Amino acid sequence: MALRPNGAKWLVESIAVDTSVQDPLVGQVLDGRYRVEGRIAVGGMATVYRAVDTRLDRLLALKVMHPALATDTAFVERFIREAKAVAKLAHPNVVGVFDQGTDGTYTYLAMEYIAGCTLRDVLRERGALQPRAALDILEPVLAALGAAHRAGLVHRDMKPENVLIGDDGRVKVADFGLVRAVDTHTSISTDKVLGTVHYLAPEQIGRGTVDQRTDVYACGIVLYEMLTGRKPYQGDTPTKVMFGHVNEDVPAPSATVPAIAPELDALVCRAAARHPQARPADAVELLAEVRAVRAVLSPDELDERPTDVLPPVPVAEPGPADALPPGSEEPTSVVPLPQGAVTDRTARLVLPPEPPAADPVPGGGRSPRGRRGPLAVLAALLVLLGVGAAVWYINDGQFTTVPGVLSLPQAEAQKKLSKAGLDTKVEQGFSLTVPRGSVISTDPAPGRRIRGNGTVTVTVSKGPQHVQVPDVRGRDLATARKEIKAAGLVPGTVAQAFSADVPRGQVIATDPAGATERSPGTPIALTVSRGAPVDVPDVIGESVTDAQQDLESAGLKVVLAPGKVFSDRADKDKVALETPDAGTRAGTGDSVTITVSKGQQMFDVPDVTGQDVGDAKQTLQAAGFKVQVITIFFGSTVFSQSPDGGGQAPKGATVTLWVR
Repeated sequence: MALRPNGAKWLVESIAVDTSVQDPLVGQVLDGRYRVEGRIAVGGMATVYRAVDTRLDRLLALKVMHPALATDTAFVERFIREAKAVAKLAHPNVVGVFDQGTDGTYTYLAMEYIAGCTLRDVLRERGALQPRAALDILEPVLAALGAAHRAGLVHRDMKPENVLIGDDGRVKVADFGLVRAVDTHTSISTDKVLGTVHYLAPEQIGRGTVDQRTDVYACGIVLYEMLTGRKPYQGDTPTKVMFGHVNEDVPAPSATVPAIAPELDALVCRAAARHPQARPADAVELLAEVRAVRAVLSPDELDERPTDVLPPVPVAEPGPADALPPGSEEPTSVVPLPQGAVTDRTARLVLPPEPPAADPVPGGGRSPRGRRGPLAVLAALLVLLGVGAAVWYINDGQFTTVPGVLSLPQAEAQKKLSKAGLDTKVEQGFSLTVPRGSVISTDPAPGRRIRGNGTVTVTVSKGPQHVQVPDVRGRDLATARKEIKAAGLVPGTVAQAFSADVPRGQVIATDPAGATERSPGTPIALTVSRGAPVDVPDVIGESVTDAQQDLESAGLKVVLAPGKVFSDRADKDKVALETPDAGTRAGTGDSVTITVSKGQQMFDVPDVTGQDVGDAKQTLQAAGFKVQVITIFFGSTVFSQSPDGGGQAPKGATVTLWVR
């Protein structure tokens, strides 16, 4: 499996699923309808199978709850809630749910089948992704979550395992099993929380509360992992990972991949801010910020290959009590919270206690070496400690780590840096994503080493950059477009209007008007003059020469159409058509196309002499002629006609019949 670029999309080649493991459901038909063909994946609460809907003859994914959990009313309700929540969304980036039911001990969801892999598979094989690929995956994820958030739902379990990438490049969010309605149940009061430990927001851990910003935090962690190939908080137990979420800022991705742009650092910092109020309100707002960041990044920054990724931090062997599951797949689980984490709103997570001190020397008596033995040992220890302290100071003691202050207000950032013993130098810069007065970046970057009394250069946001719209009135269109581009703006739509004062082809006005301020990249609409208004004269029936003189005298250009047309209005070689029509308003210098007449089109007149008058009238009318009947001596047979049969006349001409 490998990512490959295709324009702005990233496609994923399918990876084979191991279905060799025997499973009692494989080969069975659930609920008399769903034939189970193979196992796709196993999770903490359910197993997903590839199945066929025998009624509709379509391939789908069948999510079956583990039978041991099917007796738990809460888990069954969660299954049903997932089906209802996804059915309510009906979003192209959400894995659809078709059906929900129970067959004996099996409770299942019938879902859309996505041939491809998960984001976890991509990260396992590729490690860190290029920023363009990371944003291409994140945007549809945020679109799906945005639809859920605007519907009043929170996913609560966003992680790479729940992001599916199809063979055709489509990205879909799966597993809404933990979804909650924001206005019905947004907090928990127990000592446990459902979720995946590496993606839990601090407020989930500390207070048990969830809202749309909980999903935003998880997306920030997922973006960090896509950009760096590693999770921001390392630990061999859930408690240590949760300690990082609650007590440490997410490090800047550039601390691991130095080539990452500062705008991406700021985006991750804002999305994964420890304080919910510092994050975007929901996935829709975060999606807007992601697109704004993409717009300001250069192609080189978007396609920067993460070749300088630092090696992953080694993780100690997990302990027996609280260990994380092995492997990169992270199951959703019931995570026990540290004592007091829910009831005490100001509690801080503590790391596991230090191991107990070694037992004293057996016997408790005096050392056989006498009094000089302990003194000599103590002196040696003091010497070793002194040498060790000196070595430590030379190598590490005089250095400290730059704390994370991205997106913090300037005063708060300076206070935090001062507390770490560092001086600050403040510079200012523009930013589309970081609010005015907050930190865009630091030099050195967060997480980098610096001497304990060193100076950190802090770049503070002046807000979005504004440029002045140039006044291009009176310029020709090409020149106006060049000046707008040179100002950092985008030429927009072009409309035309009559103007007696501005020559044809020159700009009359712009929207927004010249001298106003706008953000870089704003489209500028232009209105171009068509010249003074002119009423197109009627030249139908005139000779070509006369028509040209009349039109040019009105300030119009003449275009002679190739070929000629039949006309009932104009004689042969006269003007038969003009475009635009006579009386239409045109601009000075506009073109009028004239077409020359071939004269009237002639048609054969049928010979109806000798026919009954009724039949004769029907024949002539079918040929497109009008009929006049003159009756002599009350007869009914045509004895003469004018024009004669076999001759020609224009369509619509009158044929006179004499009847006797």
